[in-house]
Order: sequence, then C-alpha cells, then structure tokens
Amino acid sequence: MTAYRIGVVGAAGRMGRTLIRAIAATEGCAVAGGVERPGSPALGRDLGALAGLEPFGIPCGDDADALFAQSDAVLDFTTPEASAAHAALAARHRKVYVIGTTGLDADQIRALEQAGRDTAIVFAANMSLGVNLLLAVVEQVARALDPDWDIEIVEMHHSHKVDAPSGTALALGRAAAAGRSVDLDAVARRSRDGMVGARPRGEIGFATLRGGDVVGDHTVIFATEGERVELTHKAASRDIFARGAVKAALWARGRTPGLYGMKDVLGL
Repeated sequence: MTAYRIGVVGAAGRMGRTLIRAIAATEGCAVAGGVERPGSPALGRDLGALAGLEPFGIPCGDDADALFAQSDAVLDFTTPEASAAHAALAARHRKVYVIGTTGLDADQIRALEQAGRDTAIVFAANMSLGVNLLLAVVEQVARALDPDWDIEIVEMHHSHKVDAPSGTALALGRAAAAGRSVDLDAVARRSRDGMVGARPRGEIGFATLRGGDVVGDHTVIFATEGERVELTHKAASRDIFARGAVKAALWARGRTPGLYGMKDVLGL
C-alpha cells in the first residue's frame, strides 16, 4: 500500500520535531515534508536530522501551499494566526488538516469552520486520550453536583507557553459549564487579585501557573462544605499529543468535510 503522507507545519519547533518522530514511527505513514517561517535557521536542514533521526533526504522549506499540495494530511501546532491561515490552504487542496494550536479567537475558529465545508479538519485543544477522557468525566461530575459545589481549574505549563489559561483548561471549563447547562463566559473567573469579595455561587475559576519544563498538568477541583473531589491529568511527554495528532489524521482520511474534535476521533 502507498504510505499515508503527512506534513508538518512548524517542523523545527519542539512539538514539530515530536510530530515528525511520531509520523516516522507509525506504520503506513511517511513524512511528506515540513515547513518553517521565512528566515528560520532551520530552512534547508534535513527534517530527519532536525527530529534527531536518520536523514530523510527532505529539507525543511517555507512554502506552506506546496506542503499542502504534496501531503495527504498536515499537522499544525503553531500559532492561532498561522493555523487560521493554513485552514484556507487545506480547504483549497482538499487535504486533511489536524490542528493542536491553542488560543484561537472566535474569528479564527470561524475560519476553521469555513474551511471545514471543503475538507476534513480535526481541531482540539488537547489530543491526548487521557485528557479527552477527563473532559467527559468532568462534564458528568458537573452534571451530577449542584452549584453548591465550587469548581476551580488549576493548570501548570512550562515557562515558554504564551497563552493563558491553557486551551485544555478552557476546554475543561467548557465541559464543566456544559454539565451545568450554563455559558462558560458568563460564569468564568480568569484571575483574582486584591479585595475581590466572596466567591459567587456557580462561578468556575481558573488558576494559571508557569515554570520550568512542565509539559502540562491540569486539575479540576469540585469543593463544597466538608469534602472535595479532584480530577487530575499530568502529561509527562509531548509524545502523547503527537500520537493523538497522527491518530486523528488517520481517522480523518476519507471522511466527509467537516470540523471534528477528538471526541469524534475517539468515539466518546
């Protein structure tokens, strides 16, 4: 059988190199190519060597349009602006597009929805199996417990992460809000500082920590008088996200156009 050719946007970054290794390690898949921003010192370097593997004979380029043209699927864990722009390329070339980028705003998500009319797109704040199971459990627990149970979401990531709260923390907040049949934006408290007063009933709070090389820790706390329930996921390696992205790309092969999530991929 012909190998399923998967390209990588942001190929020289930490996540990009992890994605390249995951593709190369997956039976039936092959690295189709990889791109970086114009002017990157990685341009022209062999993608295999960039990922710490034997050379592939494929240099890192800067032409995203050409990457989509030559790939069956493309993986993107870059920036909101880049991912929204690349969605149009995926639609134009009718190629599977898997996005693990976080921090997209409403207009950027609408760009993904628009592109999803022409091709299969999988978009998720977190592509690990464990986190997606946690999302499902959080929604169920929030549905079972009344608003006398306070909900707080604590997340910690490495010192280089640029968005806060993390996309996964926000996804957990949306899951909790869905369980309570409320709009997250109406009940969320992103930060507290100074004399903020007593905690309102039904509020969903977020706390953001940054430091070191933490890949990603998330805890959802349900607290009431006399007891507390804590649900936690800790990521020890970026490999779990890369494996999930490759799984999503394989799942989306041959699917009808649409904007899908990891719930669809995992059948949750």
